Amino acid sequence: MRSAPEGRTPAGRLRLLAVDVETTGLDPARDALLAVGFVPVDGTRVDLRGARRVVVRHDGDPGPSVALHGLTHDVLSDGVPLEQVLAELLAALAGRVLLAHHAPLEIGFLDAACRRLTGSPLRTPVVDTVALQRRLVTSAWEPEPAPGSLRLWAARRRFGLPDVPAHDALSDAIACAELYLAQVAELTAAGGGQEPTLSRLRATGGWRSALRRRWR
Repeated sequence: MRSAPEGRTPAGRLRLLAVDVETTGLDPARDALLAVGFVPVDGTRVDLRGARRVVVRHDGDPGPSVALHGLTHDVLSDGVPLEQVLAELLAALAGRVLLAHHAPLEIGFLDAACRRLTGSPLRTPVVDTVALQRRLVTSAWEPEPAPGSLRLWAARRRFGLPDVPAHDALSDAIACAELYLAQVAELTAAGGGQEPTLSRLRATGGWRSALRRRWR
């Protein structure tokens, strides 16, 4: 299995996998994973050839979140077993960094699935575009971001990126990947042309602490 990138790897040579999930709620201890979308990011390129959206088979009630993601009982009953979805995702993630917007949500559900199905936690380096955006929109003079400015669509608009349909796992994963590339470009410019390394990109993450706070 290909090893994860080292911390000194510059962004231009970094291999990531942008991931988004749709769920019945926000608590992986109680709620179910309904769909996973992912797309590879190789350096400064989003590789749409590797883009994938997989619906997880779910026979229970999708809950009120169905109004957002549109994954009805009929769609979910034709989905793929979670074991197969997880195996496909982990294969795509091998040798890559997991990239997500508000990563604690994705990590929480994927870690719970790994523990339940494999007996081991999810082990992967993580870059969180929410954390990167916070770095870009705050300063010593403005230590707190404006309300709503860290949301995916607000963050994209700051870079002139177009709005795309929300609450679809693949669309959201691609939207996250595009935002990440814009963020890296700004961080590179702010660094006098020096690309940030994986260590620097991860420095603002703190997803493990956020996970312990249960995403409040």
